[in-house]
Amino acid sequence: MIMEVRTRAIVLRSVKYGDGSLIVDMLTRECGRVSFMVRIPKTQKGKLKKQFFQSLTVLALVFDFRQRSSLQHIRDISVSQPFATIPFDPMKISLVMFLAEFLTYATRDEQQNVPLFDFVESSLRWLDDADGGYTNFHLVFMTRLSLFIGFQPSLDDYSDDSLFDLREGCFTHVVPLHHDFLQPSQAHLLPTLLRLNYRNMHLLRLSREQRNDIVGQILYFYRLHVPDMPELRCLDVLKELFA
Repeated sequence: MIMEVRTRAIVLRSVKYGDGSLIVDMLTRECGRVSFMVRIPKTQKGKLKKQFFQSLTVLALVFDFRQRSSLQHIRDISVSQPFATIPFDPMKISLVMFLAEFLTYATRDEQQNVPLFDFVESSLRWLDDADGGYTNFHLVFMTRLSLFIGFQPSLDDYSDDSLFDLREGCFTHVVPLHHDFLQPSQAHLLPTLLRLNYRNMHLLRLSREQRNDIVGQILYFYRLHVPDMPELRCLDVLKELFA
């Protein structure tokens, strides 16, 4: 069965394949995660250009979806949302590289999920428009993303002296029988993070050490809930940002 699909798509990862080809993983609005085989022409005349497949580029695609094929082929392509600042700002580039790697694993099994796609797309627009005040962007992004993939932390039993059970995703006053939990001193900022948005996140003042600790806690939470999610290679670069 072959079905024509017209959709917006966000590039997550591209890997060189052979001579002049790429395997590109994308998050699409209509079909969720889709992988494509892309042959890049050696001349500039073809529609498929390597720069289309940079991390988190937002594209407009037309392709024939073949259900039995693991790699789809693009029929038509254009940039849906050209970025004005992200490709030229070293700090934004580093953020985008980290988030692209994060999304590659966090959304690996996603089928069509329009709210998830729209959240990621609107977040990228916000980051591209931002002149400053985005040092906590990745914290808010990762925390809010959990809502769209089904395991957002619950605040129902929160109090100042409660633990946070990373496996169950909830606050508790009973010490769990496992070691995957945060002490009250580690967990106290989580309710604040869950209430932040991009407009007010600059109000949360954190040192680089605090920010990096929170990133580590969020990623550990994801690794408990997303099968086979590895340590992220781009994390070391991110840790050097935002003193």
